This record gives sequence, structure tokens and C-alpha cells, in this order.
Amino acid sequence: MQLSKEEAAVEAILFACGEPADIKSIAEAIGVDTAKCRELTEGLRKKYTDEKRGIKIIELEDSYQMCTNPEFFDEIKNICAVERKKKLSPTLLETLAIIAYKQPITKGQIEAIRGVNADHAVNSLVKLGLVCEKGRLDAPGRPILFATTDEFLRFFGISGIAELPDITKTEEEETDNIKTE
Repeated sequence: MQLSKEEAAVEAILFACGEPADIKSIAEAIGVDTAKCRELTEGLRKKYTDEKRGIKIIELEDSYQMCTNPEFFDEIKNICAVERKKKLSPTLLETLAIIAYKQPITKGQIEAIRGVNADHAVNSLVKLGLVCEKGRLDAPGRPILFATTDEFLRFFGISGIAELPDITKTEEEETDNIKTE
């Protein structure tokens, strides 16, 4: 695979960052506009996919990150002490869903929806890196606002919040989608 100098620069940046790099910063670093940078990055991403490489480039909202191809997890596990993804308890999953769909949201708002104290669940999600503080609500007491992180996107294999399932469907619409034999 012969890469242009610009593609090689994008590849080097993504490799060196290790974390998501936003498209605007990459574009500035290589001296092109964001549209051209997105075209270069998507082209590089397609090449990696087409060639079934051991690494791939993923999109996380308006950022890109280089990571290993999940197809090779078993091989990586054999050589590295890779910790498997932790399973989320129903309580953590419920709290995470509320935060994902209502973000930014305060602990008090989460508790109003769930009907129980959310301290432990929110703190656990913050420790797991799935949720973070996103500021403070302009209200008495200035409560902390919580939102999902890039780790949340990686954990669920989505590139943005827009890819979350639509929860506005009515029960009737859901029933219509069930196929009977």
C-alpha cells in the first residue's frame, strides 16, 4: 500500500496519539482543510479495512483513533495480559442509559428518573471511564452535569451518540416490528 505524504502524516498522528484526535487538529497539523483531512482519513480507514489489517481506524464523533482490530483479540490476549471488558450490572446499565440519552444530566435528575439514589452508580461509571463531569448546571447549588465519554463510544462500538437506538418508538410500533411465524 503506497500512501501519499499526507496520508502517512495522518497515520503517524493517529498512531502517536493513542487517543482520539479531532479532525480539526489533524487538519491543522498537516496543513489541509478539514474536508480534505476527513477525505484522507476515511480513505486510509477504508484501506485498512479492505486489506483486513490487524489495526483499524475508528471514528468517534468528530475524532478518529487507531486501534487494534477486534478480530485479533484472542491472539493479543495470548501475548498480553489483556483484561476483558467488565460487564455492567443492570443498575449501572440503567444509569448509563439515562445519562447517554439525557446528557448532560445531574445526579438529582438521574435519581428522579430512577427513583433511587444514584451516587454509587454514577461514581462507578466515572471510575470505569464511561461517564465524566461536563460542567455545572446554572442552578442553586451548581450541581455537576454528567455526560458519556469517548470510552463509552468505544465500549459500545459506536462512533457517536446519534447511533444509539431510537427509544421514542411506541409499544405498538415495537409490536409491529416483531415477525411472527
